[in-house]
Amino acid sequence: MLDDRAKSLLKTLVERYIADGQPVGSRTLSRASGLELSPATIRNVMADLEELGLIASPHTSAGRVPTARGYRLFVDTMLMARPLDLARLNAVAPEVAAARDQLHPDQPQRVIAQAAQMLSNLSSFVGVVTAPRKASVFHHIEFMRLSERRLLVILVAPDGDVQNRVIFTARDYTPSELVEASNYLNTHYAGLTIEEVRERLQHEIEALRSEIGTLMQAAVQAGSEALAENTDKVVVSGERNLLTVQDFGNDLGSLRRLFDLFEQKTELMRLLDTSSRAEGVRIYIGGESQVVPFEELSVVTAPYEVDGRIVGTLGVIGPTRMAYDRMIQIVDITARLVGHTLSQK
Repeated sequence: MLDDRAKSLLKTLVERYIADGQPVGSRTLSRASGLELSPATIRNVMADLEELGLIASPHTSAGRVPTARGYRLFVDTMLMARPLDLARLNAVAPEVAAARDQLHPDQPQRVIAQAAQMLSNLSSFVGVVTAPRKASVFHHIEFMRLSERRLLVILVAPDGDVQNRVIFTARDYTPSELVEASNYLNTHYAGLTIEEVRERLQHEIEALRSEIGTLMQAAVQAGSEALAENTDKVVVSGERNLLTVQDFGNDLGSLRRLFDLFEQKTELMRLLDTSSRAEGVRIYIGGESQVVPFEELSVVTAPYEVDGRIVGTLGVIGPTRMAYDRMIQIVDITARLVGHTLSQK
């Protein structure tokens, strides 16, 4: 636990480094913090913060810079970012207000592309948006045994579209058990979305034989993934903005891997899908997301809703040295703008 003095100095150091991009020295901290502390006292506090892994001292400077852990503490306990009302867009972000007039609810792909570009323009970093997921309704499901503990799940949508998925089970299932599981799902859940089936199964699982219930849960998860592969799409805008970020220095290898990530987009989808299950804005700092495993990068995301249902996620990818309060506002505004536009269909 940090005392108030240490928190104040850490907060000042992070804010100064975000603003200037230069290591922060004791003299600068003394002036910017407004605390009447001697240079020796400030140096002692800095040494304590460095020992805790919250700041670091670059070899070429006597000043300190925040670490990913320091940014994390700053964002969690010291950041004051208030959500902005859409009615105040003209005063706060004219670009967003102008874009709002150009978005058309009957052109969702255009809305998503413009949202990604808007995120990139406003943040000067990378904007990412997932296209809205359609409700994954199933009409019929069957299990086919391929080999021991290896099954094929056949999922039929109301429009006749068929999706197949191979799943591996903890034990082998008899033909009668597979028929029992498929009959139960088809009788009780046909016509519902995969999400609704999952929720109801969680409540009813105790009433089912545990083995069959486990099988059905695995099938529902597999069906959800199979449908998602055909309906989800990630739009990325502003990748080249990262080439101008000085924080990366000459680490071209990391940038190359990052551009590969943007190109493949599969891993980005997993990150955004995880974020869609959370409420409000989420911040991943310095590789916390596992999907963007770079110490120098942070990701700010938020889900967006259409008619009260979360259908997608959007966000900004940029350096850890970003103005988090502004990024939170940009992402929050854009998420609500996209949701509001698509709900007008």
